[in-house]
Amino acid sequence: MRSMIKKAVAGVVLFLVVVVGGLSLAGIPPNFIIYGPGVATGIGSKLLCSAEFVIGNSREQAFDDLVQYDPILSQLSISYDDEAKTVTTSLFGLKRKTASYIPGLGCSVDYAGYNQRHAMVLQQTQTSNAAWPAGNTVAAPRPEIQSLLEGLLREDNEAGLNTRALLVVHEGEIVGEAYGQDMTPRSQLLGWSMAKSLNAIMLGNLEMRGIIDLKAKPGFSQWQADERTDISIEHLLNMTDGLRFSEQYAPGDDATAMLFTAASSSDYVLEKPLAAEPGTRFNYSSGTANILARLYTDTLGGPQAAYDNFVEAIYRPMGFQHAVYETDASGVFMGSSYVYASARDWARMGLMMLNGGIINGQRIVTEEWVERATTPNQSDNDKAYGYQWWLNAGNDDYRYPNLPEDMYYANGNRQQSVMVIPSRDIVVVRLGWTAGRYPLGQHVEQILDIL
Repeated sequence: MRSMIKKAVAGVVLFLVVVVGGLSLAGIPPNFIIYGPGVATGIGSKLLCSAEFVIGNSREQAFDDLVQYDPILSQLSISYDDEAKTVTTSLFGLKRKTASYIPGLGCSVDYAGYNQRHAMVLQQTQTSNAAWPAGNTVAAPRPEIQSLLEGLLREDNEAGLNTRALLVVHEGEIVGEAYGQDMTPRSQLLGWSMAKSLNAIMLGNLEMRGIIDLKAKPGFSQWQADERTDISIEHLLNMTDGLRFSEQYAPGDDATAMLFTAASSSDYVLEKPLAAEPGTRFNYSSGTANILARLYTDTLGGPQAAYDNFVEAIYRPMGFQHAVYETDASGVFMGSSYVYASARDWARMGLMMLNGGIINGQRIVTEEWVERATTPNQSDNDKAYGYQWWLNAGNDDYRYPNLPEDMYYANGNRQQSVMVIPSRDIVVVRLGWTAGRYPLGQHVEQILDIL
């Protein structure tokens, strides 16, 4: 019997060696062979589900967007279930994942044993015809700004940059907005890492209400027995926590494993060791953002309480009309990545910051918090980053040399941006799906020239 088992194991090993060797010869790297199917089916089912049921993209457009990340994604087998509102993907039969949609909560990949998001009781949110930013009614645009935005959007898309929304707020009013590729003012577009900036605002709101002290330690039990106990919440906010987290996006990397293969994104990151003394090194980390989302959830008492607080203290007071903040399978908001919102809703976030924490007559965060959030950090290597907001100034050179020093911005993959320029009383929103560089600085410079 023992001999038969050994032969069977040897046969399996030989088969795997042959498969791996064959795929390697075909140009597919070993890391992809090991981790790729899980990542591919995770990103495929998640993004296609949200594109289908949150954005309302055509399936052709959603697929084109997806395969921009890697040509191997074109090999996914995809199954839509309109009745169950799920999307299932598989890759070469090696891995299979399903993402499910919940109205008001968006999509997440489902994992066995994780039913938290399906158990949540969701609140009704209604749109309003009040004047923006309280509602959806927008005054007539300024002709010169509207013409410029339409021209920039047209030029972008002729160049293959896939710009879907451009919007400008000046002196508290939307003065122009342009939409492309079948998007409208109601389209809920993915902000990717702009979720980080909203996540920080949510914690700032808790601080204003006396629920949390952002200068304190987060108190995670996993960190109490080692040097991670020195990490403060502020270290997490300005990404100087020192945790060993890699933001590269190859299969097997931390970011892809966390986003597309982990049922609980925050659990994945809480196990990471230190790589640097807290406070000394800036390390851009989506993992850190998801720890902050976990802190928000734990502080309030769990996913249901966190969701309710978001709706009552952020969503409604901010005047959001078309926004969805997705969670992972554990019910914790995906603070790193998954807020889908209209350009007008993203602009509301920028306007609130521009107004020192106030929007629609309601204070969301303190003016002092906004000042701290937009102050350079004290790291040794990259100071031009605040509380999950990128800063133009803080290093030897400006990030955007042609724009005002006081500019700061939320930024997301595929060149999403909410740019805030206090000295000019301006917010600029850009949403789209650009794989490479995008001339945002030049576009904003043209807007400033007119205003």
